[in-house]
Amino acid sequence: MESDNDTAVTEFVLLGFSGFCSLQRPLFWGVLCIYLVTLLGNSLIIVLTLADPALHSPMYFFLCHFSLVEILYTTTIVPRMLADLLSTHPTIPLVGCFTQLYFFSFFGVIECCLLAAMAYDRYAAICRPLHYTTLMNQRAQNSMVGASYFMGVITGSIHSICIFTLPFHGANIIYHYMCDVMPVLRLATASTFRGEVGKLIITVFFIVTPFLLIMTSYACILVTILGVTTSQGRRKVFSTCSSHLFVVILFFGSASVAYLRPESGSSLDTDQIYAFFYTVVTPMFNPFVYTLRNKEVTGAMRRLVHRFLWSP
Repeated sequence: MESDNDTAVTEFVLLGFSGFCSLQRPLFWGVLCIYLVTLLGNSLIIVLTLADPALHSPMYFFLCHFSLVEILYTTTIVPRMLADLLSTHPTIPLVGCFTQLYFFSFFGVIECCLLAAMAYDRYAAICRPLHYTTLMNQRAQNSMVGASYFMGVITGSIHSICIFTLPFHGANIIYHYMCDVMPVLRLATASTFRGEVGKLIITVFFIVTPFLLIMTSYACILVTILGVTTSQGRRKVFSTCSSHLFVVILFFGSASVAYLRPESGSSLDTDQIYAFFYTVVTPMFNPFVYTLRNKEVTGAMRRLVHRFLWSP
């Protein structure tokens, strides 16, 4: 559906995976299963963190918020995608596209900042254990989480305002399954310089900066680990941060491939595949990483099951 060149766009057409017509039904069931696993797994982490006193520590305080944001992050994208996979003419109104882009940026940046806060927590626990309770007191935890949400608000607002104050006339087909930054920018009928600058600022300050803080924390942790005299001691120290490190690699690895590649080297199909991985698949792995690879969480799960089955 394309309008006349002088007609202001009131809705967009999301082509999504329309090029794979024969696979849309299997994709629907596959995405639905992934989404349900993501909801159940992250909800379980939230319940365990709140219910078990053994998990009432700064690391799991951040993990609880991270799991909540993962649920909201995927919910911003997946239900719409599922509806479009069953639709023969998937459209989204301009306001709906604005809202989706806002919350997608909002929750995505919160995740980046929470991962940085979790990395600092591991740094404080491993590199400065004598000062850990002072560095990671309740006030510090609340401040870090509050700052993460504030960064999300700023990011979502900048992204949305920079893009949706641009004029959109005529072309209204988005070659994507969601209202992401670059697919929407390509449809603007005026200079997209402002939107591209906004994207660059956000990428540098709210994605690259948290990643550099995480890498700095882990560089210090690595130095501490190498200073441990026994291999058993090094493994014990590393095991306390291995789950978080795996999530960091998974999250930033997929996001950087999607957003830091040059435009000249990207294609519409590969953009969608990378986006599908970090918006749909990656959030599903978080519960598995923190349950299968974490003795404290598996212990809390056993206690919760025992309490549920054997409570009078």
